[in-house]
Amino acid sequence: MTPPAAGRRPDAVLERLLALHPKIIDLSLDRVWRLLAQLGHPERALPPVIHVAGTNGKGSTVAFLRAMTEAAGRTAHVYTSPHLVRFRERIRLAGALVTEDALTDLLEEVERVNGAEAITFFEVTTCAAFLAYARTPADVLLLETGLGGRLDATNVVERPAATVLTPIDLDHQKFLGDTIAAIAGEKARIMRPGVPCIVARQPAEALAVIEAVAAELGAPLLVEDRDWSVARLPDDRLRFTMAGREILCPPPGLAGPHQYANAGAALAAALAAGLDLPETALADGVARAEWPARLQRLRRGPLVDPLPAGWELWLDGGHNPSAGRVLAEAVARWNDRPLYAVCGMMADKDAAGFLGPLLPHLGALRAVAIPGEDNGKPAADLLASLPTPRPDAAEAADVAAAVGELAARPGPARVLICGSLYLAGSALADND
Repeated sequence: MTPPAAGRRPDAVLERLLALHPKIIDLSLDRVWRLLAQLGHPERALPPVIHVAGTNGKGSTVAFLRAMTEAAGRTAHVYTSPHLVRFRERIRLAGALVTEDALTDLLEEVERVNGAEAITFFEVTTCAAFLAYARTPADVLLLETGLGGRLDATNVVERPAATVLTPIDLDHQKFLGDTIAAIAGEKARIMRPGVPCIVARQPAEALAVIEAVAAELGAPLLVEDRDWSVARLPDDRLRFTMAGREILCPPPGLAGPHQYANAGAALAAALAAGLDLPETALADGVARAEWPARLQRLRRGPLVDPLPAGWELWLDGGHNPSAGRVLAEAVARWNDRPLYAVCGMMADKDAAGFLGPLLPHLGALRAVAIPGEDNGKPAADLLASLPTPRPDAAEAADVAAAVGELAARPGPARVLICGSLYLAGSALADND
């Protein structure tokens, strides 16, 4: 296939669209409703939708649902954000990533229809995704919110098959509120009357808000540890129970003890949405799920190949205090060799809250700036924000330099690149 001509690349169209609304985040649905109406309301011609919101675990839950659907021989559209390396990672059509040509055509069509009207980057690209999903047959659309829920551009589906609320914690306070209760109030508004909502284990203040919104809307809740539960068995298998039904699954394909709960939320959503997937497909999906930069081991590439024998390189995009806690729980099991970390974060993230739980498990820390990110936290600022000074913490020029410096120590050991999905994307690009 001939590559798109110069000027018709998706990136070129995206750059033009960015100029339509200089404010990167401006939560509202008015612009989205206008553009969707101009496009003929593609959001009304979608396959059954499972809409997922929350602070952590959204992408992993979607990955499990996708794997379950495909294990049954069915097709899933998937919408996620942000991307790690290339924008087209956000849009998966009936199992395959949208092609560069198709994405360019979609964006140019939406650009023509929108004209010079103000619209944000996420809004216009979400409308383009809906256009693609409406035109391509699939059995289900797995739809992840971008930010919040109530005013998120994805929150235009009138009656999804099910909604999911993954664990809620402090993040994006500038836009969603500075308390867990306020953030929960924003995210809970993806619920719809009569549509089941799967609720993962939540802080008490978040669950109280979710229950109040559900009562107001008439949305039935299926709450973890009350209506469904998941357990890790001694042989690492997963046991899921809901409504008197028990499903035994292999260990989750995604690493970390927190993935048992994400897999459980996906199982509950698949059942509540009426996807009618065979139990074998549900179990296979738990085992087969893949999702980059979620405690992912990198096994080859320019960052990995120079490592001495016995060394491992891992990557995680978590970036808030709750992500730091679950990451610390995962690495606490890595007691067979030292663990070193390379960390970079965005300026608006709580570095102390994220790194605090991890520090007791680290033999050394290297701080880096995230390449190409104007809103990245300088390495010196990241080190200054540590809860306690660490003599083994220092700045590094970039990820490659940090990994090389740490790998010069006696080994074998593990190196974990962490702190931001943007840093994870940069590392994946460097390792490609």
